[in-house]
Amino acid sequence: MNNKFPQFRHKVIQLTVLASFSFTSLFTPLSTRLCLAQNQKLPTLGDTARGDLSPVMERKLGEQIMSSVRHDPDYMEDGPVSEYLTKLGNCLLDKRPDARGEAAYEFEFFAVRDPVLNAFAFPGGFIGFHSGLILSAQSESELASVMGHEIGHVAQRHIARMIGSQKQDALIPLAALLLAALAAKSSPDVAIALATGGQGLAIQRQLSFNRDAEREADRMGFQILRDGGYDTSGMVSFFGRLQHASRNYTDNGMAYLRSHPLTSERMADIQGRLFGERYRQRADGLDFYLTQARVRVLQDSKAQGLMDATIIFEQQVKSGNEESRLSGQYGLAFVAYKKNDFVLAEKLLDELLLRIAASPQQKNWLKETSAFASLAIDIQMGKKRPDLAALKAKQALADLPLARGLAYQYAEVLIEARQGDQAGQFLRDQISLYRHEARLQHLLAKTYAMQAKQALQHIALAEAYAIEGALAAALQQLDIARLDPDVKYFDLSVIDAREREWKEKRREELLDEKKGR
Repeated sequence: MNNKFPQFRHKVIQLTVLASFSFTSLFTPLSTRLCLAQNQKLPTLGDTARGDLSPVMERKLGEQIMSSVRHDPDYMEDGPVSEYLTKLGNCLLDKRPDARGEAAYEFEFFAVRDPVLNAFAFPGGFIGFHSGLILSAQSESELASVMGHEIGHVAQRHIARMIGSQKQDALIPLAALLLAALAAKSSPDVAIALATGGQGLAIQRQLSFNRDAEREADRMGFQILRDGGYDTSGMVSFFGRLQHASRNYTDNGMAYLRSHPLTSERMADIQGRLFGERYRQRADGLDFYLTQARVRVLQDSKAQGLMDATIIFEQQVKSGNEESRLSGQYGLAFVAYKKNDFVLAEKLLDELLLRIAASPQQKNWLKETSAFASLAIDIQMGKKRPDLAALKAKQALADLPLARGLAYQYAEVLIEARQGDQAGQFLRDQISLYRHEARLQHLLAKTYAMQAKQALQHIALAEAYAIEGALAAALQQLDIARLDPDVKYFDLSVIDAREREWKEKRREELLDEKKGR
């Protein structure tokens, strides 16, 4: 196996196929159950309410996998990109009818740094996109079709229902297989690892190549796309380009088609759905183009990658529609920032913002995406102006209060500006609203460390570890906090309450492990 992969990927490599399984089913509307049931025959995969893997267990498994994924260097922790994917995903989810007896998931959409065209779903509502797929989409409708397909896999509980047919003790090797999604590089070594995976190969046959699941996800994705107001031909055009491009690739490319074989039957089924559909043209928003610009730079920020991105952005500025030209200039500013040329980055961004603000039709774009503010904040941080960066972040949050990336940036710049009291108050307010975001607790711990509040620092770390599922580490942090000479009486009561709660959870986990559940 290629030594370039860290130990984490070696453990995970055999499991990627399972995670990629949802990408193949890419375009199936979730609302299929009501509308399609009347005029189309969906494959019956069983009762989604039944199965040995409960929705709670399914979510827990997904969260454990994501805990490792978030620590992988290829996990793209970028606020504007995550917010765009979440916004697009929520738009599609709003069009999904609640199916009877199905679990309601808190969906999470994220991106990973990988030029291979692929997407995947983990149990419990976690859906990931390779950067290569985001860049390959020629319209928002094409990207939405992939997302709808993946949502279909999760909503129909394809992974959980197929796992349910196996013994519970298969969950441990299954988790390893799922984690391989981040190791699915275009490498012969990976292909060999997957081919010789033994148990991984068996799971691949059951999940990746389940034609009924793929067809069901296709149909669900199609309906979601239609009900969401997107161009349904985007699904057909994207699949068609993938199929055509696969002829020019070796087995090391087109991971999407390898893990989700696109049969002629599926293509014909998707194309047949277009007949009788009213043509619907949908203009792509600026945030779609800005997301692609950021992903292009973040996918490869090395010297050659930035040079290649610059050529593409310069071409966009010279030609293309208005959104493409604006995103091209944004991309050039982002490249300058990545090259540490903060003066040029600020100049290009300011020119772009003035251009947009001068247009009555375009000025609202400034309050519809966090991409502009995020880059402006980063530039000021690069210029060692944390106070100005904090001011910009505060102003941006007033316009976009739900932008999670901006909230993190604001906290980080407050810490960098040594404004500990403001940072602590802001983070505590955020935690009261978003109790399950471990990153907020980590930032709060960093704030307390800056203020030399050691007991509170360890309590915050304990909360973060508990959210991430590391209860043993969380309990250890509580022990450290209890022994701190500055610990307060109220802090001790919090420590005791958390310790009782987490020890009970830890005991249940150990019992489950012993029982093989």
